[in-house]
Amino acid sequence: MPEALLWSRMEGAGPTVVFLHGFMESSTMWDYLPLSACPYQRLFIDLPGHGQSDLLTGEGDPSIVQMAEHVAEVLSALNVQQFDVVGHSMGGYVALELKKSMRACGRVVLLNSNFWADTEEKKRDRIRVADLAFKAKDLLVQQAIPGLFYRKEMDNDPCQALIREAKQLLPESIAYAALAMRNRADHSETIVSYPNDFLLVHGENDPLINREVIREKTAKLPVKVHILPNAGHMAHIEQSAEIQNLLASFLCD
Repeated sequence: MPEALLWSRMEGAGPTVVFLHGFMESSTMWDYLPLSACPYQRLFIDLPGHGQSDLLTGEGDPSIVQMAEHVAEVLSALNVQQFDVVGHSMGGYVALELKKSMRACGRVVLLNSNFWADTEEKKRDRIRVADLAFKAKDLLVQQAIPGLFYRKEMDNDPCQALIREAKQLLPESIAYAALAMRNRADHSETIVSYPNDFLLVHGENDPLINREVIREKTAKLPVKVHILPNAGHMAHIEQSAEIQNLLASFLCD
């Protein structure tokens, strides 16, 4: 049995659901949801360089595929035979790789995430973020995180907590993750192959994923899409009750 290199925590009983956090976050993001009431076993994992997990770069360019391989090591070490996944933002990209490569992966919730590759403009922005991580990490964090919220109130407790946590990240971890997202594959075919296994949940006011682009990309796909009003990129905080209901309905039917 391989030794898992990423930090993880298991809670509850029942079918396993893996929770994967987003960029500059950690498994603490899931504390905003009342998941203890859910009838499934919850596996929280800190992705490489985030939370309590070390940065595991491996060989080659920064890669979401490598992140997914490390998550798979955790699943193997814990002898998880079947699982569903909830992935927020970057965690959703990792979830897509798990779905593509592992038969054991069942349903996938893409929370404030997407399945298409970056545009050229977005790719240039990822490089800018990676560069800023080394030149002005705290400024990057201070400026980027408030805009992820619908109301953009810097003094709210969740925003400040996320800023404090993100400032603890190493520049190398931020840069690696930004470039890994830049390099990720388009997973439209994965969605087409397993449309009933996916639920896409987005905030109506998400500054990173425009709702009109979502509608355009999913218009001809038989996949479930739910757009939440009064929510930005941090829908799990801003609409936690609704997110909980959606997860319960999709994962427990």
